Amino acid sequence: MPQSLPTDPTAPAGLDTGLDTGLDVETDVDAAADAAGGTAEEILLELVDDEGVTIGTAEKHWAHQQPGRLHRAFSVFLFDRQGRMLLQRRALGKYHSPGVWSNTCCGHPYPDEPPFVAAARRTAEELGVAPALLCEAGTVRYDLPDEATGLIEREWNHLFVGLVTAPVRPNPDEVDDFAFVTAEELRELEAERPFSVWFRTVFEAALPGIREIAGKDW
Repeated sequence: MPQSLPTDPTAPAGLDTGLDTGLDVETDVDAAADAAGGTAEEILLELVDDEGVTIGTAEKHWAHQQPGRLHRAFSVFLFDRQGRMLLQRRALGKYHSPGVWSNTCCGHPYPDEPPFVAAARRTAEELGVAPALLCEAGTVRYDLPDEATGLIEREWNHLFVGLVTAPVRPNPDEVDDFAFVTAEELRELEAERPFSVWFRTVFEAALPGIREIAGKDW
């Protein structure tokens, strides 16, 4: 299967896009740009308790060192009009999980940044495209060590599903490759290539929302 399949914005409409999310990406991304809470070398994350309530902040790299600190995160699953999921292969230069396949986008809100805003912002930063539709799909908590890097993901993850209709223009510093895949192609790719340690956990947690967006085939 080809690793990269371009978006086809002219594909026949196969999804219901009649929802109004209130998403103003340009405004929200600009507002978040100054909210990093640290320098380029020191990015702060929100620490949370067992109920997902913010209890403080921690430096990003330190929070992922064993034994890890529970922190807020987000995961995005976007689909084209044909119901195919947009996957990305993480850039080889990334400190965490380089060169593996994963969901459309994932990351961490800045302190006090709403997860919805962070999800839209980071999708634009990594893939050069704003979601045409973005909906909340619940949360999931997990503790997942990454044997390849020695890091750990202890996250309270906010899930989002949505639609992408514009061409994808990935940032090479963040994304090495991308592909739009069907459910069957996803299974084939997972059998052949390494995926992020969190992918299967967040995918299964987001499945009810995914099926509302992309159909029961998922």
